Amino acid sequence: MAGDEITREEIHHRRIDMRAFRRSDGLFEIEGRVTDRKPFDFTPGGDGETVPAEHPIHDMGVRLVYDGDLTVRDVATFMDSTPYPACIGGGLALRSMIGVKIGGGWSKEIRTRLGGAASCTHLRELLIPMATAAIQSLTPQRNARPDRLDANGRPVRIDSCFAYGATTDVVKRRWPAFYRGDASD
Repeated sequence: MAGDEITREEIHHRRIDMRAFRRSDGLFEIEGRVTDRKPFDFTPGGDGETVPAEHPIHDMGVRLVYDGDLTVRDVATFMDSTPYPACIGGGLALRSMIGVKIGGGWSKEIRTRLGGAASCTHLRELLIPMATAAIQSLTPQRNARPDRLDANGRPVRIDSCFAYGATTDVVKRRWPAFYRGDASD
């Protein structure tokens, strides 16, 4: 069917927004928000009330307070719009993340502490990308510190992501002794 033009009709709009802040008490805060809208009136199943077109079905979020070592010091949630009245209590369990360090094992901790009906799915899902945004928020402070090294003296950032792969130009420039590129280099 060459030549047929494909058209699209929007049926759902999800927006995820994350912002990080340095606080006056020396801690840091990241806020994640998810907003879902439909371009038509929508009635959730069960006892949900009809949500007018373009009004938020979900408008909710999480605020994580963390220190410079990325340990969660406080958690607050907000639910400005929900499809069901029962949703309001779905954020309380997120406080169980207080004391958890953002980093390796973060996603596992979320699944263990907040899985299933223990918490709101939307808030729980926000926590995973909030971790990487929190880490990014501290990049200037982390870059001012010496590189963390493994037991062999190799920077732990090498091979931690695509750009830091041992065969990339980033590693060649930043850590030339650990560059593993083409032998012809």
